[in-house]
Amino acid sequence: MTILITGGAGFIGSNFIRDWFQSSEEKIINLDKLTYAGNLQNIANIDRDLKTIKGDICDQKLVSDILSTYSPRAIIHFAAETHVDKSIECANEFMHTNIIGTFNLLHTTHEWFKNQPLSSQKKFRFIHISTDEVYGSLGINDNPFTEESPFQPNNPYAASKAASDHVVRSYYQTYNLPIITTHCSNNYGSNQFPEKLIPLMIKKMMQGQKLPIYGDGQHIRDWLHVSDHCAAVRLILDKGRIGETYNIGGNCEKTNLEIIHVLCDILDRLSPDKNQKPYSSQITFVPDRMGHDKRYAINTQKIENELGWNPKKNFFNGLQETAERFLYKNEKR
Repeated sequence: MTILITGGAGFIGSNFIRDWFQSSEEKIINLDKLTYAGNLQNIANIDRDLKTIKGDICDQKLVSDILSTYSPRAIIHFAAETHVDKSIECANEFMHTNIIGTFNLLHTTHEWFKNQPLSSQKKFRFIHISTDEVYGSLGINDNPFTEESPFQPNNPYAASKAASDHVVRSYYQTYNLPIITTHCSNNYGSNQFPEKLIPLMIKKMMQGQKLPIYGDGQHIRDWLHVSDHCAAVRLILDKGRIGETYNIGGNCEKTNLEIIHVLCDILDRLSPDKNQKPYSSQITFVPDRMGHDKRYAINTQKIENELGWNPKKNFFNGLQETAERFLYKNEKR
């Protein structure tokens, strides 16, 4: 038995692979383009049945060959361009990978799937990993997003993911491809590329650089440890209902400013500044970015009630572990 993962050298994909092999002997084929955010070191030293193929999900022949060769019983589609700031500067790659790439993966999968034995079709699942950003922005007193919340993306990244979600839905509705979609909140944890808030701030602290905070720092995100996200995806693969969407959140709303102050306190303890200055002295406020959503929050009742999942990782413990591993990796280099 084999599963196919796209983007398995990236942040969430690599954590999923490591989590998978803690309790499964099932083989993984990892298809990854190995862009700047994909790093084979994230999945190094895994002494299990893992095969990584460097390639693009937009390459229809490659995807077709992989499906024909390995006949996976599931596809978990993590591969995506994800950095909002980058999408604002240049949206082309986001539209190409997130929309065209997802379409190509679906189209090629369907062409392969319809020729599989009925017994294999009944077991097959396609899990599409998406984001809470497709829902847009919440006011301070608004109820959290549910699976029924309308799509209102406010930046090119979010728009590209919303578009891919619609394409995914169409392949379930039109072709009965056995698809399940997930929308997760902001992930944090090991192996995250330092363009995202938490690893970026840790890196800048260690380099003695300013810690830039957009606007007033009061933008709110719901934070989910990557290990909890991986556990949810595994559960959805095993027990999720075909055609459904599941929101995966950490039930942990924090402002950006609060996150950075907690990180400063952690680093003050773990790796004090050589001049004995608190890292919070490096905080600086910069003009807000375009299309900056005020608040994200996710209602997780559906996955909790249907599948019995809930986040386990304490946020402050998870943040300290993330900082410790970041420091450890950089000390080894």
